[in-house]
Amino acid sequence: MTEAATAPTSSSPTARQWWTRTRGVVLALVLLLVAAVAIAAVRSEARHGRLDPRSADPSGSRAVARLLADQGVSTRVVTTLGEARSAAGPDTTLLVAAPDLLTERQQTLLRTTTERSGGRTVLVSPGPPSIGTLLPGVTADPAVSLDSTLSPRCELPAALRAGPADTGGLRYTTTDPDADTCYPSDGLPTLLRVPARSAGGDTVVLGAPDILANERLDEQGNASLALQLLGSRAHLVWYLPSLSDDSAGGTGDRSFFDLIPPGWLWGTLQLFIAAVLAALWRARRMGPLVPERLPVAIRASETTEGRARLYHKASARDRAAAALRSATRTRLAPLIGVPPARAHEPETLLPALAARLDGDPGTLLPLLFGPPPRDDAALVSLADQLDALEREVRIS
Repeated sequence: MTEAATAPTSSSPTARQWWTRTRGVVLALVLLLVAAVAIAAVRSEARHGRLDPRSADPSGSRAVARLLADQGVSTRVVTTLGEARSAAGPDTTLLVAAPDLLTERQQTLLRTTTERSGGRTVLVSPGPPSIGTLLPGVTADPAVSLDSTLSPRCELPAALRAGPADTGGLRYTTTDPDADTCYPSDGLPTLLRVPARSAGGDTVVLGAPDILANERLDEQGNASLALQLLGSRAHLVWYLPSLSDDSAGGTGDRSFFDLIPPGWLWGTLQLFIAAVLAALWRARRMGPLVPERLPVAIRASETTEGRARLYHKASARDRAAAALRSATRTRLAPLIGVPPARAHEPETLLPALAARLDGDPGTLLPLLFGPPPRDDAALVSLADQLDALEREVRIS
């Protein structure tokens, strides 16, 4: 006897099926996005007023502004490059709180102004994007200082009077022989004072903003160093660069991606990699399985023998016995007048079968609904008994 074999193939999935399969991944991505926005909101709230002389937050700089006011130094906050340039002068210290936020055009204009002002310019943690333009001849080292508190080790009077301070951060190198190189870490200074070539001014580079923060001002010699560096002139202009500054326009504009913090770019890349790995992990055949008639007919005995060998290789006697009993019950049900839908119910099948054979239903229960066989010999014996039962029912 032969039977037509069927094999699975695929068909295009519907929109509902796509949603059912991908909703877990979509939900995970939505949760990650919500978490990222929440974390960003919390962090932005916590960092509100960073290095702002009007802010009393731990990362603000209100304390140092108050101390400078007690010494007669006025502090003015500006947020545009035009205001910063117009305020620069011989009796003014111009502090740039975030030099890396300036575009190349803004950096060039600011350098032109400070070189001729005759005053002092203080750059707070300028990195590779800005230091080369704002202060030619100075470069930022890629490796930051591993120590926060450092000793002066220079002849700059302000550093000698302040003593150890929390200047550890970015480290710099300079080609100017007249520069004061202070608070070195592994041989590279974290504080520079570079005199101007004309007009008598100078530029101070701080590798870390810690000495200006409210929460660190009373530690080490931070307050002394901050007051001396910022209080050498009668006026202090505190420049907080703003992304909305009109002077950011021009050929030196940065792209949108240049303004995104590096952490967000790395985070987005990690989310993308995680999504790809999740897709590979959950990847399955596209569409539901449907039967398709093959051009070759396979004997039923060969199919049965092949499945039996798989069961034997996997020692799956429980599944083999369940398949034998289920097939026997399915074939016996129509012979004894039991509906096919109730062929696997002991309370329905066994009484009808016992009435047909004039036997006790209790003796048929372990045969048709019993536990799995203990070994291969018991499985063979079960198959023989089921075959004998089916023959008996057919001839009765």
